[in-house]
Amino acid sequence: MVYQGMDLRLDRPVAIKVMDPRFSDDPQFLDRFELEARSIAKLTHPSLVSVFDQGTDQHHVFLVMELVQGGTLRELLRERGPMPPYAAAAVARPVLRALSVAHRAGLVHRDIKPENVLISDSGSVKIADFGLVRAIAASGTTSGSMILGTAAYLSPEQVSVGSADARSDVYSMGILLYEMLTGETPFTGDNSITIAYQRTSADVPPPSSVIAGVPREFDELVKKATARNPDERFSDAGAMASALMAVCEKLTLPAYRVPAPQRSAQHRTRENLHGAVPAEPGPPALGPDSTRQMTTAPPSEPNADKSHTAVLPPHAPVPPAAPTTSAPPANPTQALTQQYPPAELPPTQEGPPLDSSRGRKSPIVVLLVVLLIAALVGAAAWWLGSGRYVDVPSVAGLDLVAAESAIAAAGLTPARNGIYRDVEPVDTILGMDPAAGSRIPRGSDVTLDVSLGQPAVPEIDGDITIDEMADLLADRTFDVMVDDGVFDRVRPEGTVVSLSPSPGTVLAVGSTVTVTPSLGEPVIVPDVRGLSASEARDILTDAGLTISDVREEFDGGIDAGRVADTEPAIGSEVASNGSVTLVVSNAVRVPSVLGRSVNAARDELSQLGFAVEVRQLVNSGSSIVVGQSPSAGSRQSPGGAITVTALP
Repeated sequence: MVYQGMDLRLDRPVAIKVMDPRFSDDPQFLDRFELEARSIAKLTHPSLVSVFDQGTDQHHVFLVMELVQGGTLRELLRERGPMPPYAAAAVARPVLRALSVAHRAGLVHRDIKPENVLISDSGSVKIADFGLVRAIAASGTTSGSMILGTAAYLSPEQVSVGSADARSDVYSMGILLYEMLTGETPFTGDNSITIAYQRTSADVPPPSSVIAGVPREFDELVKKATARNPDERFSDAGAMASALMAVCEKLTLPAYRVPAPQRSAQHRTRENLHGAVPAEPGPPALGPDSTRQMTTAPPSEPNADKSHTAVLPPHAPVPPAAPTTSAPPANPTQALTQQYPPAELPPTQEGPPLDSSRGRKSPIVVLLVVLLIAALVGAAAWWLGSGRYVDVPSVAGLDLVAAESAIAAAGLTPARNGIYRDVEPVDTILGMDPAAGSRIPRGSDVTLDVSLGQPAVPEIDGDITIDEMADLLADRTFDVMVDDGVFDRVRPEGTVVSLSPSPGTVLAVGSTVTVTPSLGEPVIVPDVRGLSASEARDILTDAGLTISDVREEFDGGIDAGRVADTEPAIGSEVASNGSVTLVVSNAVRVPSVLGRSVNAARDELSQLGFAVEVRQLVNSGSSIVVGQSPSAGSRQSPGGAITVTALP
């Protein structure tokens, strides 16, 4: 049971999931439940439902999570039926991104289904209930010979041996994508066991065999995701997400904001609490340019238990699949024509044969021909005059669905122009072009300016470039600021690493979003200290760096002509093909002048660039040097002073 609650300390609404009381006294379940909650709480992604807390209150085991105002994908499918490809992709993409984060952390969902995909009123898509299946499986309430999962979405390996990894989630996502495209799951039967075991011996059919118009690329995507052999599937959700993005780019599918179900359980509860009168849900299409006819009635559900978690014996005999027959789907164009039949011209008729005896046509035939020609001329005149024009209807006071229905009923084509607004709620009609009362040709487009609500920061889909992201942000009214960038070992140079505020954040129109670009994979400046300049140059060049300058500095630990340091420093990260300055030591080693005459010592030290100071009792160039400072062998900077002591 899920309740809406209020966090009194942080003053925020939360969702509280209370588990079945039979688990409250099971220590195995409690241990696994706490472990899974901790693991999921560590994950961060806009499309993952956040976990805030977990615990036990008397006999109630509970989980406190982020509250998502809206409904589930199951409720959306019941309201509107199958989705066009761009809408299905808009749901699958964020779910796969969230799953990829969990897969990289070694976590598997195990129970992906429409009930666990949440759609908020702002259009965000999130995946919920991570880890609950594994926690229940660890409890004493199920025997070791049972497996858990939702029959319609289990992978073959979950059915046959009860094991699951990231590829099992990929299989379930393939089933979910199939259901979004067709409005039904691929396997049906009289019970959960029949449904579950069919997938161990049968492949998932292509969605286009059920709904005409599904692109071949989506058939191939579903086929690879639902391969019976796990090794033939995508390795994890991240790989499937990349493949989905490639398909969307190839088909140039439009960006789409997923609508929350209007008659979700959460919405109905809120309406009942506040005494609101629920609006009748309409059957609008999920977006423009659909490639197939959308059903206007909720899809039938022949298997009432297909959405519930089932307990199945892993080695039960496979029941024979019931033969199913279905009529081929109607052509979308024919279905649309049946709803809006075009005007028909009067049929042509063949007159009786010529009267051979008279060599001329019968007067009745001539009269019929004249009447037919007159009718055709009249129809053409009407069509070329007032008949081909209609008045644009007024949509004042209507909601979006009713307005589009009124436009279509007038023989015109409704179109939408989404505009982001801070005040007007989503789907509020802001204006219409042409204006109501205008007389335009039949079939013309009538564009409704519709509020999209406040814009949300977009997701970073794939390796999107800075320019592409700037265009995407500008389309959502955001001002763009690009910072200096960071090195990234995954994102190629020039692509987007992060956004601030983070993706999914809803902002006011015209807000500023900071884009952090990738500087590409960094190059570590190698250690060339103590090498000659030429040796250091070769090593740096091999590492993909260039030498921009060479300068000398004193370093008491490095001989003259040897590299003392680099700029940037040794060990630091620089961009590939970046430039480096070599710092070469100019230190001079002090020679030993002990035992030499003062004149000889002065000459040798002066030639090395040192200033010589002599300490002696008698001012004589022939005095013998008995001491020197700094000592022989030390490194000194050019021009430094050397003091010698001489006797007598």
